[in-house]
Parts: sequence; C-alpha cells; structure tokens
Amino acid sequence: MTRQRRDHAELDRLMNLYVSDGRPPEDRKQTLKDIIQLTFSHAFAEETVLWPTLRRLAEDGEELTSRVEQEHQEINDLVAAVERTDPADPRHDELVEQAFSLIRQDIRDEEDLLLPRLQEALGHDPARLRRLGTTWETVRRTAPTRPHPAVPRRPLANVLAGVPLSVFDRARDMVRTGAGSPRVRAIAMAGAACVTAWFVARRARARH
Repeated sequence: MTRQRRDHAELDRLMNLYVSDGRPPEDRKQTLKDIIQLTFSHAFAEETVLWPTLRRLAEDGEELTSRVEQEHQEINDLVAAVERTDPADPRHDELVEQAFSLIRQDIRDEEDLLLPRLQEALGHDPARLRRLGTTWETVRRTAPTRPHPAVPRRPLANVLAGVPLSVFDRARDMVRTGAGSPRVRAIAMAGAACVTAWFVARRARARH
C-alpha cells in the first residue's frame, strides 16, 4: 500500500501549501488544481480496484467501504461547489476549507482502517499486494481528474461512466497546461480506452 500512502502524503503537503501565507493568487490556484486532480484520480482507482477487493475478502468490507465511499461522494459534492464559486467570493475559501477537512478525514480512515484491513485480508502477501498496487496505479493514471458527483462509486457502473469523463478531464488538463496537442490527446484517449477494455475483460473473467 506504499503507493496509496505516498499519494496521501502528497495531498497533505499540497493542502498545507495552499493555506500557507504570502503566496500569489495564481500559485494558489494551480495548487488547488493539483489537489483536485490527485484527489479524484486517487479515489476513482480506490473505488475501482481496492475497495471491491476488500468487500470480496473481508467480512466487514462492506461496512468499511460504504463509509469511505460516502466520504468520497461528499468530497465530490464539495469540490464541484468550489469549482462553481468565484475565488473572490468569501464562500470559496469556506468550501475549500470544508473539502480539505473531509479529505483529511478520508485519509485518516483509509490509513487507520481500510488499508491495514486490506493488507490483513490479503494475508500480508507481498506478491498479491504488489499486483493489486500495480493495478491501482494503472487505473489511477487514466482516471477522471475532476469531481463528477453523478458518477456511481462502484464498478462496473463507475468505470463505464467515468472513462468518457476521464478522456474529457485529461484533455482539458493538457490544454490548460499547454500540453494539449492532438497527438497527446489521442494518447490520453487511447490509454483510457485500453484501461476500460482491460478492466471489463478482467471482471468478465472473474465471474466465470
């Protein structure tokens, strides 16, 4: 679970950076974008790869994952509200503060409860943990990077709804950062499509 904890540490660093004093507005805006992109790609991969595994292997998996999925839904709703609010509006910082508080709570729940329980359910087997981590990383790299409150929190519905949104999100991200050439966008779209096809095929094999 090293990859997940590394993302958690980076989110904590970015949130602390965002609230630090004396930073230019454009720098804060970029930091917030970085937080949003990492938060939602990370969460989508958890919902697609990690939490279904925990539900399948652990008796309390349903209870644990339902709790964190509710947190993810609330984070989606809050960040969507942040994106609709002008940064000059006093409500913007209030919404950001609420979102950060919930992200930190989600990190604590995952670090203290879900990830240790998942490791236990996998028998602390390094090979199984590595395979699961690699799958999670593959999905994270092509996951949506923006809040989408209407997208379900569980497979396969989240994958079928999320992948077209991932293509849109990542193309928009690249345009905003000046990396939006047709070739790069095509690579992003092809990557997302391949991950979807792989995941659907994998789920189909698992049912047989």
